[in-house]
Amino acid sequence: MSEIVLRFLIGGAVVSAFALLGDLFKPKSFAGLFGAAPSVALAPLALTLSSEGARYVATEAPSMVVGAIAFFVYASVVSWVMMHYKWRALPVTASSILLWFGVAFGLWCVCLR
Repeated sequence: MSEIVLRFLIGGAVVSAFALLGDLFKPKSFAGLFGAAPSVALAPLALTLSSEGARYVATEAPSMVVGAIAFFVYASVVSWVMMHYKWRALPVTASSILLWFGVAFGLWCVCLR
């Protein structure tokens, strides 16, 4: 139970810090980016560091980087398709999940295996 409370507190503090950072920069649309993505990665990573140690985190961090690269490719393709073809969001995002998986799996096979 205490780990859940700790996750809540660390996650909330990190989200608040990154939201504040996002609020300092222009355009304001960066606030959501700074508020969500880094905190989702950093809070569990900090907890894993405290419970499992640095060696375990060092093996998990490259997987997070591969996932972030795959998500960047996914988000870029979804944005490009929606801006150029004006298709609905649900079909584009749902079908592009296969792209995210393919890029993540391909990078895992090439870089982490």
